Amino acid sequence: MQDVYDPPEQLNIADLFLEERIHAGHGDRVAIVDDDGEWTYAQVRQIAHDFSRVLLRLGVCQEQRVIVALPDSVAFAGAIFGVLKIGGVVVMVNPAFAREQVAALLDYVRPTVAVIHSSVLAAYEAALGDAENPAELLVVGGPGDHGHEDESEGEEWPVFEEERELDPEGFLEIPGGLPTTPTHRDDPAIWLFSGGTTGRPKAVVQTHRSFAYTTECYGRRVLGYNENDTTLSVPKLFFGYATGSNLFFPFSVGGKAILFAEKPTADVLFEKIARHRPTILINVPTLINRMVAHADAASQDLSCLRFATSAGEALPVPLYHRWRELFEVDLLDGLGTAEMWHVFVTNRPGDVKPGTLGRVVEGFEICVRDDEGRDLPDGEVGRLWVRGGARAICYWQNMDKTQDAFRGEWFVGGDLVCRDANGYLTYCGRGDDVLKVAGKWLVPSEVESCLLEHADVRECAVVGVTDDDGLMKPYAFVLADEGTDAEALAGDVKRFSLERLEPYKHPRRVIVLEAFPRTHLGKVDRGQLKTMV
Repeated sequence: MQDVYDPPEQLNIADLFLEERIHAGHGDRVAIVDDDGEWTYAQVRQIAHDFSRVLLRLGVCQEQRVIVALPDSVAFAGAIFGVLKIGGVVVMVNPAFAREQVAALLDYVRPTVAVIHSSVLAAYEAALGDAENPAELLVVGGPGDHGHEDESEGEEWPVFEEERELDPEGFLEIPGGLPTTPTHRDDPAIWLFSGGTTGRPKAVVQTHRSFAYTTECYGRRVLGYNENDTTLSVPKLFFGYATGSNLFFPFSVGGKAILFAEKPTADVLFEKIARHRPTILINVPTLINRMVAHADAASQDLSCLRFATSAGEALPVPLYHRWRELFEVDLLDGLGTAEMWHVFVTNRPGDVKPGTLGRVVEGFEICVRDDEGRDLPDGEVGRLWVRGGARAICYWQNMDKTQDAFRGEWFVGGDLVCRDANGYLTYCGRGDDVLKVAGKWLVPSEVESCLLEHADVRECAVVGVTDDDGLMKPYAFVLADEGTDAEALAGDVKRFSLERLEPYKHPRRVIVLEAFPRTHLGKVDRGQLKTMV
């Protein structure tokens, strides 16, 4: 296929997203607002240069990997741009990983340096004792945190404190700025971890080209990011969806990103929206549900938003309509994968078809095929094939799955979709989620949308469970408000589904939970649910 955007052969995205803002005269524009205040593009650039210098002093060379495990802040942005600027490869991870996860991560990634927050220093120091890889630690302090002294084996990076503004000349004095290491557009830039709902996450090796390509095709051309946009995100920056929508996309046009370290809740989001008046909200179905269910939802003013996006999990139709009725803001559901970095199928501002993922982004091509790779006609459910200029290189240390998923120009994942005659795609779940019940195919998302119409169901997930006779049956797990009678609700939900669904589709058992098990990216862990029966 013909790409609609062809990035230059010599490309380093630290230049594309940050240095070019300075050259364009945007140095004095506010780039980031975080828990410590406002930071201009010139200041973010200086912080990135400071990180680059420290990393070089620690021996990081071009193409070597650097873990970044930081809360959302200007330091996170400075760290990833600092790594990229010297030609290093960023490995973004959840800063909340426990010691055992960290030890396995260090052995898998084999980083030269791990850039971590002081709050997780103990876990990383303990993990280094368990891991075979002797990585250096670069410790970044938090607000009011004066760092660690001789007790830390890690190199300490100067702390950002509330009472101190960063010297625009930089505390490491870089006369004239630090030159960017030349990199090829197809060099590795960032490792993203796949967001599957079962199994160990796989590291997806993504290139400089991918980030440039989707920023142009989706961020700028479809969503229309511009210099007047202010973005706010529910997912944290280590999640590729947020890295794009709440950092790279606004930085590509001189916009502003709102970052916060605390856990996102409906109260936190409403407060941030009231204070900062963002124009774009990057959201996920779980928090969309919590926002519309909030006791004060009807009194919230979201008129500042041009639109909100949803990704990561399927957006149920009832939830979409509740959002629109309450807030009168376009909610754009879409689909992306780590293997293609970001969203490549989406609804658009002014062009939303509820219950669908929208249409393919220009610059990408979609096919719906059967298990033998044959094209299926519109209206039939099949496996999603996608190609375009953002395809990853491979899964790290997993050639079997790489060969299965990356086929020539195409990425072939486990997602099942159905396309209508007008090109709108409907998400039908993953291949391992679709159930064969009584000889018929059952798509869990259809049952979930039905159950969400029940007034007392806040969130739900439907999985297949094999009974004693070896037959597949759908089971429903639901979350309800505190104080709800679980046994009574389970029976009522079952009767509710029987009235609205074909008999083979209703859940044979309804299990009420206080919370869902989640994957590292916050998705419902359906594999774990199956073990709870």
